[in-house]
Amino acid sequence: MAEPTVISVDSLLARVTSIFESCGVRPQSAVSVARVIVAGERDHCKSHGIYRIEGCLRVIAAGKVVPDAVPVLQDTGRAMIEVDAGGGFSNPAFDAAVDALAARARETGLAALVIRDCLHFSALWHDVEALAARGLASLSMCPSYSSVAPTGGKEPLLGTNPIAFGWPRPGPHPYVFDFATSVAARGEIELHRRADTPIPEGWAMDKDGNPTTDPEAALAGAMLPFGGHKGSAISTMVELLAGAMLGEFMSKEALEFSGGTSLLPRHGALVLALDPATFAARSGRDPIAEGERLLSAISGQGARLPSERRFAARANALSGGIALSDAELAQLARFESEGLAAVTV
Repeated sequence: MAEPTVISVDSLLARVTSIFESCGVRPQSAVSVARVIVAGERDHCKSHGIYRIEGCLRVIAAGKVVPDAVPVLQDTGRAMIEVDAGGGFSNPAFDAAVDALAARARETGLAALVIRDCLHFSALWHDVEALAARGLASLSMCPSYSSVAPTGGKEPLLGTNPIAFGWPRPGPHPYVFDFATSVAARGEIELHRRADTPIPEGWAMDKDGNPTTDPEAALAGAMLPFGGHKGSAISTMVELLAGAMLGEFMSKEALEFSGGTSLLPRHGALVLALDPATFAARSGRDPIAEGERLLSAISGQGARLPSERRFAARANALSGGIALSDAELAQLARFESEGLAAVTV
């Protein structure tokens, strides 16, 4: 088996950015999109790394995303700030609004960011890490397209509907969790399909509602929510808060718009930012110090905090580079040389 090739984080970022620019994505947006893709690879989250490039190029080729969209910020001075992605990718829209969101949260204690009409493909830990770096706690959530059956049902209705939480810490990394409300992310099943390996039991059903470990049957059927009725309820909450409440697509509408699960979904997103100092101001206590007592107690029992493995992978990649297989490098080279012609719709 061939040894992987190691490439620096900066070199990979430059290559991925160039791919998107060559496919019509405006330079600022290309950087935003490439940054989250390379961050996934850097943190060894392969399902959100360079694997996502092809999906992004396919929606550009299909005309389901506006590659040169310029996010438009709408700020009425109240707790809610809106940014219209204009049918473009979600990441440039978040980047355009994060400073205004953080400033409003520090001013009022609690602020919300509504991202409208965006194409979403990335993990959500980027959002909450950015806010934790600004000293804020946060929640980020969005629907997807309907690929998950509610507990007790057998037809896709809910999305994978991720939710992420971030809490600032004194050290180099915040406390972060980010997970789909399905048992696994859809990208994980796709990676099993590409590798021709079975998925674990309990992840999905086939189109007839029967349990399956076949990734092809799972992708044609329905995924399952994590934790049974509990995950189903949380997923429904995400649909309501980040879909219905915003007046944006819920997962079934996003599926209808994209015409199937072969293209990435377009919908809205909701990010809540909270200032711990404001909430604790009258208590006389330091909320960050209180949080550290809890997190230290968890680690003190030998338990692993969420994202610790991801942060360790990040440190390794920043110092030693990212290892890519021959197949991954060949795919990058094909995207660089052929652009949108390298994908089929």
